[in-house]
Amino acid sequence: MSRVLVVDDDPHLRDVVTYALGREGYAVEAAADGKRALEVFEQRGPFSLVVLDVTMPELDGLEVCRRLRARAEVSIVFLSSRDEELDKIVGLEVGGDDYVTKPFSPRELCARVRAVLRRAAAPKVESTDAVTLGALSVDRARYLARVGDAPLPLTTSELELLAELVAAPGRALTREHLALSALGSEGEAGPRAVDTHIKRLRRKLRDAGVDPIETVYGVGYRARAR
Repeated sequence: MSRVLVVDDDPHLRDVVTYALGREGYAVEAAADGKRALEVFEQRGPFSLVVLDVTMPELDGLEVCRRLRARAEVSIVFLSSRDEELDKIVGLEVGGDDYVTKPFSPRELCARVRAVLRRAAAPKVESTDAVTLGALSVDRARYLARVGDAPLPLTTSELELLAELVAAPGRALTREHLALSALGSEGEAGPRAVDTHIKRLRRKLRDAGVDPIETVYGVGYRARAR
């Protein structure tokens, strides 16, 4: 049973989300602000996923996400009442796996949670061998990425995107293809999310001394053939 932490300062919304996820079979804990969320995460964990409001007292959701990412590998779905592209980009930049804008239906949120958890679990059950490109290797089966002998810390979304690209060096993959195959996302939000995840992924790769991904303008992305 996957354990989910719901964090929102709106008691009604918190109760609705907790009830909806509970009906889906998840074991759910709740917190009313960012500070309490970190305490619950530390005391009652581990959790598979955190549903995290962006705007909260004590600590906002973005800062909570940063601190959680420094402590553990956990999937994060942001909630926000602001439907601005910048908010979504910032939320994904700090390590979020998905972003749901208020108001939303409980059914939509549950579908997003299932998709994120499915992506997080998939590398653990796949038997795909590691794919390599120069000094870079990506192993979906063990959820590992390395540059040489050095591990590369990636979120599940980043690892899935990188594996998809490295498995087809020199081939241009569309944003729509990457959204469906690596992120499990459909519609306009999927391709936009690809751009945000790729931007963050390329920064990590460059920090590690490699730069295998290039933009194919008007199409999507490809890994440079070596």
